[in-house]
Amino acid sequence: MLLAKQNSFNMLDSDTEMQADTLSSSSQELKSYSDGEMSKPSKQQLGHLPFKHPLEHTWTLWYLENDRSKSWEDMQNEITSFDMVEDFWSLYNHIKPPSELKIGSDYSLFKKGIQPMWEDETNNDGGRWVISIGRCSKLELDKLWLDVLLILIGEAVQHTEEICGAVINLRSKSNKISIWTANGHNEVAVMEIGYKLRKLLGLPPHNLQYQMHKDSMSKQGSLVKAAYIL
Repeated sequence: MLLAKQNSFNMLDSDTEMQADTLSSSSQELKSYSDGEMSKPSKQQLGHLPFKHPLEHTWTLWYLENDRSKSWEDMQNEITSFDMVEDFWSLYNHIKPPSELKIGSDYSLFKKGIQPMWEDETNNDGGRWVISIGRCSKLELDKLWLDVLLILIGEAVQHTEEICGAVINLRSKSNKISIWTANGHNEVAVMEIGYKLRKLLGLPPHNLQYQMHKDSMSKQGSLVKAAYIL
């Protein structure tokens, strides 16, 4: 199994307990894991929650569908933004999971105000931790993406100020998920984020590579040199 079966909220360290409490305080209504399988709150449950739980940041979901007649920027579609746990789940319940998207499509989740593009000024000097996804089931792919989203919005890694967002690329040969950070030269922050991601996601060794955006802009695919490998 690519993914370790574990409760996403129980994975959080004590330094993120306060935010974990926010995400899980209404655990039966918001989210539960039973024997490692996902369980999402129903629309009825979301509609009857007595109050909402704020997130630390506002996040924006983007969708890209490949169209060679358009520029990369024009292919990016801003779907919506949210800053509450319940609004996240409401959105998640109404969109297709990654496994059902067309080949060539992307989902991106970024802090509001940051575009999922290398050219965005917040991303200029940054990089990304790339998870290469080999053969896996649709459930594993969707669960991995959901776990990444929960780690981001739940502030479950150190140096959250460095986190910009995450992207999932659906491609014919292989899929990948990347977590973008603002300053690729901040080695301490980059490595601590990387080690935390590997632990929380239960990734095998050597499956996480950090690439600088400037290297990715000048080269493609396997030609991009990894600054760090975990």
